[in-house]
Amino acid sequence: MSQIIEVVERYILPEIPTLDLPDEDGVPLETNWHRVQINLLIDVLRYRWRDRQDFFAGGNMFIYYSLQQARNRDYKGPDFFVVKDVDGSYARPKWVVWEEAGRYPDVIIELLSPSTAAEDLGLKKQLYATTFHTRNYFCYDPDQCQLHGWQLGLQGYEVTPINAQGRMWSAELDAWVGLWNGVYQQQADVWLRLFTADGALIPTEAEAEARAEAEIQAEAERQRAEAERQRAEAEAEARAEAETQTEAERQRTEAERLRAEVEAKARAEAEIQAEAERQHADELAARLATLEAELRRLRDAE
Repeated sequence: MSQIIEVVERYILPEIPTLDLPDEDGVPLETNWHRVQINLLIDVLRYRWRDRQDFFAGGNMFIYYSLQQARNRDYKGPDFFVVKDVDGSYARPKWVVWEEAGRYPDVIIELLSPSTAAEDLGLKKQLYATTFHTRNYFCYDPDQCQLHGWQLGLQGYEVTPINAQGRMWSAELDAWVGLWNGVYQQQADVWLRLFTADGALIPTEAEAEARAEAEIQAEAERQRAEAERQRAEAEAEARAEAETQTEAERQRTEAERLRAEVEAKARAEAEIQAEAERQHADELAARLATLEAELRRLRDAE
């Protein structure tokens, strides 16, 4: 009878050495626009996903993904990136992949400049596709107002289609990525923004609060205008009623005047008729007296 002997091999994994991982290299961003644009993207996403704690959105931060990279001080800091399905309840000064359960960015956006365009469109693009396996990668050239986008396919990055509005869909963000001409942080410019599936601009928290305040003010103004309209209508109705009462009073007065005139005329006619009857009676009485006198004279003459 044969026996099966199980051999268990043990491997001792070396501990990851403690490394000095800088948060930044002291190199400033290309322009103030780049800084503001990064803040804008972070503000928009954080407000849109304000009820979620399962993502981290960062900008102008180093991403450490291997010990060799860290030892070589080969710093990689995307302008903007999003990592999903992580604990986003606290801030990080840098993103260290091996401290984040091996999670890489799901979305990266690079803001091109003359000094970074070649790397962003070349080495970084290759790194994000083959090592990071970042599903959505976008590059925006502010000098040309041109947006580039790729989505990870079976053979690497594939060009993301662009719609009629010049926007590209990001399945990871569930939003369109496109351009917006407007004012942010008191700076008027063309900005890279996120839009909902139906094309509506996704606001920052400040923009949403300003919009809500404007809607409240507009509603208050509408109610004030409605109250003013109702007051004007009430005043117009009161004036119309007063005018109706005045006209009724005028007509009543006029009727009273006409009645008085008719009565006065009737009295005058009655007085004239009475005077005529009195004169006629006087005339008859005078004739009767004359006849009686003539009759007495004739009797006396006999």
